[in-house]
Amino acid sequence: MSIKEELLQLKKEIPSGVRLALVSKFQDNDKIMEAYQAGQRIFAESRPQEFEQKVLSLPNDIEWHFIGHLQSNKIKMVVPHAALIHSVDTEKLLYEIEDYCLKNDFNANVLLEIHVAKEETKQGFTMKEAEELLEKLRVEPLKKVKLCGIMGMATLTSDNVEIQKEFTLLYSFFARMKQRHLQWPEFKELSMGMSEDYKYAIRLGSTILRIGTKVFGERV
Repeated sequence: MSIKEELLQLKKEIPSGVRLALVSKFQDNDKIMEAYQAGQRIFAESRPQEFEQKVLSLPNDIEWHFIGHLQSNKIKMVVPHAALIHSVDTEKLLYEIEDYCLKNDFNANVLLEIHVAKEETKQGFTMKEAEELLEKLRVEPLKKVKLCGIMGMATLTSDNVEIQKEFTLLYSFFARMKQRHLQWPEFKELSMGMSEDYKYAIRLGSTILRIGTKVFGERV
């Protein structure tokens, strides 16, 4: 099927209240425009330089999300353009984004990346670390950065029971933190689910799916 056909088929499976961030990393602008012309407006990138280049060369009504590991020296490439940064994986990075926003009069919307997968290579906070950070921010809130929820990735495995277990853990933590921190009405996003596991993510409470391969096909 074409990109348009894959996208429209996928959208039939996604219930209202769940958004699709179409992962366009490594895709050329022509392919992105195929999806754009089919009605897609939220795109996600994971490399700061590629992210910035695409933002500046594609239609300005696209809502850009950043989903990759963000190094301190690349904040300036991402913050001015990102509607949502999914991948704040350390307390240090969070405060560096806040500092950049204060100095340059930007605002940023972010998610805390939670590590529940069994792969050690994946990054993010433990749930205990994230809980402690949220409590700290309740007492001393940030001025320019809004915490909009959490993001997580399941283990890359064919074990569907394990995937569902990890998504359930993420949802339970998200729901608990959302209830505890009612002072942040913007804390409402749970970003989980990719091409291989999005159906479980939908069932288990995801509000944002990060899907690329299912629409664009395998990268050659």
